[in-house]
Amino acid sequence: MKLSIKLLASAGLLTLASSSALAAADEKLRAAAEQAQPAVIESLHDMVLIESGSGDVEGLKKMADYTEARLKALGARTERRKTTKGAGADMVIGTFEGTGSKKLMLIAHMDTVYEHGILDTQPYKVDGNRIYGPGIADDKGGIAVILHALKILNEAGWRDYAKLTVSLNPDEEVGSIGSGEIIAELADQHDVVLSCEPTVAPPVAKNESLLLGASGTATGAIDVKGKASHAGAAPQLGRNALIELAHQLLQTQDVAKSIPGTQLNWTTAKAGTVRNQIPDHATAGADIRLTIPDGVQKLQAALDEKVKNRLIADTEVTVKVVAGRPPFVADDRGRALARQGQAIYTELGRTLDIAEMTGGATDAGYAARSGKAVVVESFGLAGWGYHARDEYIDTNSIVPRLYLMTRTLMELGKAK
Repeated sequence: MKLSIKLLASAGLLTLASSSALAAADEKLRAAAEQAQPAVIESLHDMVLIESGSGDVEGLKKMADYTEARLKALGARTERRKTTKGAGADMVIGTFEGTGSKKLMLIAHMDTVYEHGILDTQPYKVDGNRIYGPGIADDKGGIAVILHALKILNEAGWRDYAKLTVSLNPDEEVGSIGSGEIIAELADQHDVVLSCEPTVAPPVAKNESLLLGASGTATGAIDVKGKASHAGAAPQLGRNALIELAHQLLQTQDVAKSIPGTQLNWTTAKAGTVRNQIPDHATAGADIRLTIPDGVQKLQAALDEKVKNRLIADTEVTVKVVAGRPPFVADDRGRALARQGQAIYTELGRTLDIAEMTGGATDAGYAARSGKAVVVESFGLAGWGYHARDEYIDTNSIVPRLYLMTRTLMELGKAK
């Protein structure tokens, strides 16, 4: 713990001298978090009832209206910025001006993976300490943490920052194709970025956590051109693109194993249009995950070399890897900040784990891409079932996550 304190202090992000300074809970903050829990649940209810799939422009507009109004009520100067690609929904950016020295940024996303009408089959419901609803954990819980943590700090008169920016985007679930570059640009103007994706709820995980690594993404595509012929009368005159594609998939399926930090899985394929014709065209697509910055280039080179080996003469084979969201790998400053979060959790008598890596991808990758800002992921609520049926948050996480966010921001603000 002492090492993590020193790392943050040397980076100008923490003024605490030793782990003992974090031993006693801030009772006012804890009480404020407890008092805020009913309002957090109300906010979650309101947001879940706004269906906001990544392609639902009308629903995303309602979410943008809702979050912008909430940020304005907290005193933020707000901006609606149009995404550059995709459905064309708006980002919501709120900015607060303070009296301190550090520039802090909080990010979350307004979109979900669910299609319009999902509430008919997966409605908002409460069952004990679980609240169910599409997108409630990923990532409307993250938005709720931001809004209510800032309300707690606002009511306490906390303004110990030079600038505090909230960025909420509408396309994270489709790769942040229209907002990623904006997030990266904004992050480079700040000292610290706290990303508010959910943490896995116990008992699925042993404890709640903060995340220090997430895969980047890319897509792969193989295109095979052959020659059509009659499948019954003259198959030998054709060049079967389907057979050549199968050969290429088999010989490239393990290519990523030779490149540490990459993962490739062929997941889609298409060939032919009728049964009685030798197909002259076949394609396949791959899901690619990366934790190294030059993974796209290395995979492209390896695939190009592999596909030179053809099974069927006179076929043409091309392969292409297209980069998506960059990987997120926290540096030593981020690791130290996560350890500070662990110490803050001990003030509540709770254990906070550090998760090193997930196969999922997050906007922390864009925020950390240049290395200018300190970035840590998963300050949202604890939940599970995201991208599936019966997504939920655990209400037992509301108070500690609010406390974690408010205490973290206050400690960051103390740095000069």
